[in-house]
This record gives sequence, C-alpha cells and structure tokens, in this order.
Amino acid sequence: MMTSSADISSILNRILDTAADNLRIAKILVQMGLDPNNITYDALFNRLLEIFLANITLANLFAVVGAFFFVATLLMQTMVPLRVANMIGCALFAIYGLLSGNTSTFLLYLLLVPINGVRLRQMLKLVKKARHATQGDMSMEWLKPFMTERKYRRGDTLFKIHDPANEMFLTVTGKFLVKEINIEIPPGRLMGELGFLTPNNQRTGTVECIEDGQVLTITYERLLEIYFQDPQFGYYFLVLASQRLLENISRLQDQLKAERATTTNRIA
Repeated sequence: MMTSSADISSILNRILDTAADNLRIAKILVQMGLDPNNITYDALFNRLLEIFLANITLANLFAVVGAFFFVATLLMQTMVPLRVANMIGCALFAIYGLLSGNTSTFLLYLLLVPINGVRLRQMLKLVKKARHATQGDMSMEWLKPFMTERKYRRGDTLFKIHDPANEMFLTVTGKFLVKEINIEIPPGRLMGELGFLTPNNQRTGTVECIEDGQVLTITYERLLEIYFQDPQFGYYFLVLASQRLLENISRLQDQLKAERATTTNRIA
C-alpha cells in the first residue's frame, strides 16, 4: 500500500512539475502563495485546504446551499417543485448577498423570490380549480387568465368539420350552434376541445354563431405549455373533455328517443 501511494504521489508530482513550466499556471501558483519551482502534490493540496478553510463563512455556506437548489431545478421535470426549489435558492442567495455586503446580489435574488412565488401561486390555483371542476363544478373560469377575447356576429362560422384545429373556445355571451348534431352552446361552455384530443387535430363538427357573442380562446400550444408545467392539469383537462363528450352523447340519445317517440305517435 505504501509503495502504491508513493507511486501515485510521484506521478502527480511529475504532472505538477510539467504544468508549472507553463507561465500562466506559474502565475496562478504564485497568486495562491506557492513556489512554481518547488511545487508538490502535498503542497498544493495543503494550500487548497487552507484556502477552503479560510473561506468557510456563514455567507458562503448560504451560497453553497443555494447553488445546490439551483442545480436541483435543472433536474426537475415539472414546474411546481421547480418553482419551490428556485424560491429557496433565491432566498439563500439573497441572504448570502446581505451577509457578504453585496447589495446588487441581495436585491437581485430578493426580487426573484416574490416573482417565483406569484408564478407558483398561479399554478397551484390553476390545479386546484381544475381539480374542483372535475368534482362537479364545470366552470372554466380558471382558464380565463390564459385566454384572449374574440367577438363573433350572427352568421359567422367559427370553424368547420375536418378543418385543422389549433385552438379551443370558451363562450362568454351569445349562442352558438353545432350544425351536425343541432345542439346550441350557451355561455360558459367549451367548444373545440375535442380537436385537441384527436390524432390529427381536426375539427369534429361545424360551429356557427346564431346570436352575437363573445368568446375566449386559448391555443393548443398554450394548453400544452400548461400541461408540461404541471402534468396534473392534463389529467383534469382530459376528465373535463370526457364529461363534455358524454354530455353531447346524452343529448343525442335524448334527441333520438324524442324523434322515435314522435315517429311512433305518427304511425299510431
């Protein structure tokens, strides 16, 4: 064991001797308080240890822990835990800036803490409302902050069956008609969500405005962004879309029953 250690030490010493011949490395060694002409592995190790121990301060400890949290954000796949880790990292770096007297560092990371907090609150609120919606409240109010306003007049066609689909609609005012199944869509209902779920993103029906109204729109790309920020949203959205589809099927069944009853009465 002693011979093996001596061999490793000898090899490292040779590497250091070769590196010391480089002028730039020699300058670094001088700045570190080492003699470039008489450098050994043990001397370098001891000097680095001295520097490390000399720089162990409370401020630097906060900076090191904060750096770990920032590295952790690179390994996270969802937005909520990433925001939490980022907030903790920013708080620790803000404390580092305060303890070290670095005003710019302190102000920068102190500002980032509430920014991350606001975004985290928005995401948690979105997931909470989506969860609440799947438990019976079919309101889509929770999506409004992510949507843009658009107005339609009577007779306007929002989209046609088999058209390429790239956005979803939430009705606010007015009335809209799904022509293929003759179903009116009142305010507060979704339109075009099934195109988001179809393999080729194609419209499954034609929707026409039958009373002047206003809608809110959100692109499928934005929906995907929200989904990747928190995969739970994808599950809740799928449940909502499934419920809408089941409602449409139920309406169609009721219409068929009514038509059959009418036909039977006429024959009778």
